[in-house]
Amino acid sequence: MICITAPKLFKRFSGCAFWPFILVREERLKRDLVFINHERIHLRQQAELLVVPFYIWYATEYLYYLLKGYSKQKAYRSICFEREAYKFEADFTYLEKRRFWGFLKS
Repeated sequence: MICITAPKLFKRFSGCAFWPFILVREERLKRDLVFINHERIHLRQQAELLVVPFYIWYATEYLYYLLKGYSKQKAYRSICFEREAYKFEADFTYLEKRRFWGFLKS
């Protein structure tokens, strides 16, 4: 995992996982263990789906929820990858015990 500060890249969110990197808006986020664990869960999801299919699935699901009438925030939080990452972001042993394609079960 490589964590890079990229303040000009983000305006509306704190950072993102872009395999194999975690990009953050602020230097302090590199020390936020819960934030980093959340993004590490996304890195695992991306690796399992061979990266590109992850982004296609992510965007498709987000658009699906928007078309259902969800707000942008609710659509984002409804994506299966985000549900898993938010559910387990504070569990620092989760990635050690996580099952393959764990995002389908969250």
